[in-house]
Amino acid sequence: MKSNKSLLLLLLLFSTFIPIDLKAQDYLFPVKPGERNFLSGNFSEIRPNHFHSGIDVKIGGVNGEPILAIEQGYISRIKVSSYGYGNVIYLKHPNGQTSVYAHLDAFAPKIMEKMRGEMYTLKKNELELFPDPDWVQVKRGEIIAFGGNSGSSGGPHLHFEIRDSLERAIDPFTFGFKEVVDNTAPILYRIALRPMDYESRVNGKFQRQEFRAILEGNRYIISEPVKISGKVGVEVYAIDRMDGVNNVFGVPIYELMEGEKPLFRIHINHLDFNIGRFLLTHTHENRFTRLYAYPNNPMQIYEPDSVYAGTITANPGDKKQIRVNMKDYFGNTRLLEFHVEGEESPHFPLSTMTSSSSVTSINYEREVMVIQTGISYWGTLAKVYVNGYEMEIPPAYATEGKRTYLWDMNFGIPDSVDLCHEVIRPKILKKIPFGEELSFANKEVEINFSKNSLLDDLFLSVEQKNQTHLSINNNKDYLQGNLEVLWKNPIYNGDKSKVHVYFQADNGRKSFVGGEWESEHIRFKTRNFGTFVLDEDKTPPSIQPTRVNQEGLRFIIRDDKSGIKDFEAYVDGKWVLLRYEHKQNVIWSEKLDKHPFSGGVLLVVRDMAGNESRYNATIK
Repeated sequence: MKSNKSLLLLLLLFSTFIPIDLKAQDYLFPVKPGERNFLSGNFSEIRPNHFHSGIDVKIGGVNGEPILAIEQGYISRIKVSSYGYGNVIYLKHPNGQTSVYAHLDAFAPKIMEKMRGEMYTLKKNELELFPDPDWVQVKRGEIIAFGGNSGSSGGPHLHFEIRDSLERAIDPFTFGFKEVVDNTAPILYRIALRPMDYESRVNGKFQRQEFRAILEGNRYIISEPVKISGKVGVEVYAIDRMDGVNNVFGVPIYELMEGEKPLFRIHINHLDFNIGRFLLTHTHENRFTRLYAYPNNPMQIYEPDSVYAGTITANPGDKKQIRVNMKDYFGNTRLLEFHVEGEESPHFPLSTMTSSSSVTSINYEREVMVIQTGISYWGTLAKVYVNGYEMEIPPAYATEGKRTYLWDMNFGIPDSVDLCHEVIRPKILKKIPFGEELSFANKEVEINFSKNSLLDDLFLSVEQKNQTHLSINNNKDYLQGNLEVLWKNPIYNGDKSKVHVYFQADNGRKSFVGGEWESEHIRFKTRNFGTFVLDEDKTPPSIQPTRVNQEGLRFIIRDDKSGIKDFEAYVDGKWVLLRYEHKQNVIWSEKLDKHPFSGGVLLVVRDMAGNESRYNATIK
């Protein structure tokens, strides 16, 4: 779509605009401006694996609400898609900002006519364009589309964003929209305290511990002080509510204080899409917000932004009041208050224990290996074997009939640990530093890490079961970008051309990953840690016609294993545009003109494993 005339056209376009200074109040609200509107999602809301980068405006639960341009501009990007944002328009405005309108049911007629023409020319059922400025220009308040439920949407609404000149998302309410009113304060579910290094403790243990708070008046409290030693981080699981709706929203502002002294502040009013996956280290398991700076997180939403910022400490005997303000954009605030008491790192003499457990467990808290085991009458010192060296370490503490040993893996990855009554071999194989490009290989796998693969330093664990299941770390460890994995000599049955890698969730459900065979090995890419298996899909997709006549085509298509990859249709030998709604498994035709269909019909549907189904008919 780009041409040598692009710059000239851009200058000519902007020269036709009335020169204005766009201030916050100058933007028009995109849905029923001047009337009260309600939201189903806000900026900063925590979604699975990402922050919500805009606001979701309700449109009455049905498709068809007119969507207006918030200011004059031109379409700089437009996409028809079955997933993600679905049908989406990006408008570039004279001040360099871009407004985004997603999950649209349909574009305005003049826009859809041009888009449909491009799709027929290129023979693409789904298409993304980056047009020149003169492709489509719009005026302030012009209807550009109609709200809907396209893409990965859970119901009819408008997903609306405003982006700066560098394509970073900005909280739309920064621009002073008055159409949404809210007087409801955030709600706290739980709070957690986490030891920040292997010398830290919470209530005497190196263990992240959760607490419930009680609402008293306008503040939440924890009734009993929490005993701490060393550096400890605070995490909160909170949501926001809004007037007149039952939806759950995100909390954009957190302020952590020691008494009246500010310690740490989070304000999520902008998002850089290039680093959006770091939400996964901003939170604990996609729920608890960390009120401390997590290593290697580059998101610029923290004050101060430095190592250990936000961590709390207390000397033995000291008692401190910790406060957390939770605020929404509209200024509604809820306060959390609790106390911490400093204590020496506790050590519990083994002679005081009256019970024991023979079960040994190994857990990992970032760089710290936590080993819990029962009493041994053969001794208490554990022997750690690292790179040919032997070191003895005592229990960090002992309680509840268990000894707990802590090992900082930055000192080396243990080959084995002798616990006096048993020898264990940890599954960690290697430390993979954040931001480095390197490879790891053993007899089971070869894993290639790019500079953007990781969110943090990784302690790599690989386990293969019977050459049929490959586990790489676990699904609570996260990736920023893809890993390339070569799985060596897995066992499989069936036609190799139909055998691919699938991700297997904890509940056994499988999702297609893919991969290419290289002799007896298979190479694949993944953005998720967890368990991978091989499976065969040799069943083609199903096709069920519901309308095949002169007016149009409509089918229900399904593939229950690897999933639908693509499809194409021809009538009388001519390519026909098909639209797809994956949530209902429906495809339907859109004509380029009003001429009735006539002649032979061919529909081809393929799945991700390469299976193909064909449907033939004749329209007379």
